[in-house]
Amino acid sequence: MAVDGSRPGAPYDRGMATDPRRLAFLLAVYRTGGVLAAADVLRVTASAVSQQIQRLEAEEGVQVLDRGPRGVTLTPAGRVLAEAAERIESELVEARKVLATMSEDVSGRVVVGSVQTAIRAVVAPVLGALPEKYPGIELVVEEAEPVDALRGLRAGDFDLVLLEQDEDADATPPRGQHEVILLDEPWRLVTPTAFPTPTQLDELRDTAWLGPERSTAAARALARVGAQLGTALPTRHSYYDFDVALALVAAGQGVALLPALALQGDVPDGVEVVRLPGLGSRRLVARHRANRREPGPATSAVLEEMLAVAAELELW
Repeated sequence: MAVDGSRPGAPYDRGMATDPRRLAFLLAVYRTGGVLAAADVLRVTASAVSQQIQRLEAEEGVQVLDRGPRGVTLTPAGRVLAEAAERIESELVEARKVLATMSEDVSGRVVVGSVQTAIRAVVAPVLGALPEKYPGIELVVEEAEPVDALRGLRAGDFDLVLLEQDEDADATPPRGQHEVILLDEPWRLVTPTAFPTPTQLDELRDTAWLGPERSTAAARALARVGAQLGTALPTRHSYYDFDVALALVAAGQGVALLPALALQGDVPDGVEVVRLPGLGSRRLVARHRANRREPGPATSAVLEEMLAVAAELELW
């Protein structure tokens, strides 16, 4: 086999036009890492995937997969075609978004499950503006913890869920779901006003921290900060709601990590917000069900409005 992945002596132009639909099969193998996984995502048989890949190889005159005992990997030629398929898919997604905004008939019920801060900052503004732009869309919002939101998404109760992730989270969506980043926001340190204002992380090594509930992005962020300091940070009390954390800080019970969006309103008396290097960031993402990458027109329209709102946020 040649370095570029072609079969020795095989011409690139065999007089056959490649069917672009075959590229979707190669792209699924590229993303999932195997023929069986690609078949699961595409909801076809593994044999159907293999046949389409073989026809693609025949049409292009190149070998796109290296087939070994442990599975398949893309050849250099296969990666070129898979990346071309991604570009084609991206262009189609953008075209569908434009078409959705052009249509006066975009309508339907879209149910969103979301963490509290995302509702305040991103979803609520969309609720106010959506009726004028898309009068046919009914947007329903439910506050939901991430575990419940994902359960509802799988069950079909939610069309979109808004989730939080710490910056180092390994949160690849499962098969049949796609994720869109809404925004990245910095973590902030909140301290009692009587507490000496720290200027670097090392000063917090022996500080009493308030303990975030274990399933939250704040808990993961606190563990990450502790790892940077080379120690498990001592915690007291436990909070899930950021307003509870602020109340405990105001009472002098310790310091806490909060995302910038949680501090957009009035901060209670007795609390100081500190911008400290090294705290990292929290990511808000929107996740939806998708056999491929694009939700339905109504859900797409809502998601686009949320992205527009998120892009305008000023995170201090």
